[in-house]
Amino acid sequence: MFLLLFCVWVILNGRITMEICILGILVSAAVFAFLCRFLDYSVKKELLLFRLFPLFVRYLWVLVEEIVKANVCVLKIILSPELQPEPAVVYFDTRLRSGIARVMLADSITLTPGTITVSLEGNHYCVHCLDRELAQGLEDSVFVELLEEMENKVWKQLNMPTGV
Repeated sequence: MFLLLFCVWVILNGRITMEICILGILVSAAVFAFLCRFLDYSVKKELLLFRLFPLFVRYLWVLVEEIVKANVCVLKIILSPELQPEPAVVYFDTRLRSGIARVMLADSITLTPGTITVSLEGNHYCVHCLDRELAQGLEDSVFVELLEEMENKVWKQLNMPTGV
């Protein structure tokens, strides 16, 4: 974070001189200290984000794959006159513990064509699907598996029990 703050400082100044670098280091250090003191930020959490980065990339890759698959499925429904969609509302629960993981799952479902997360209350999801075929396997999808893997890694790094 310190390096990011310093790079932003240099970019916003538009040139590099000794005075700009020294002042940038001081300002970046002050902002970093403020983040650590008042916004519950730490170097340990920053290192955790670096360790989670490969999982985030994998999650984004899977999300793009699922979006493409769902686009093909929705396209078949639209272009095929004999296929009639059977809309469905699906309710399911997950074992996700953190709010950010639950919201990421809800957003991923909504980003996937043919499905919309209608509501999220705690671990309880309500999802509207364009067709019953799109509703299959939502509760144990690859999204849930990857998010649980990320959560377990976070909880392990923060020395918290992994059980719910």
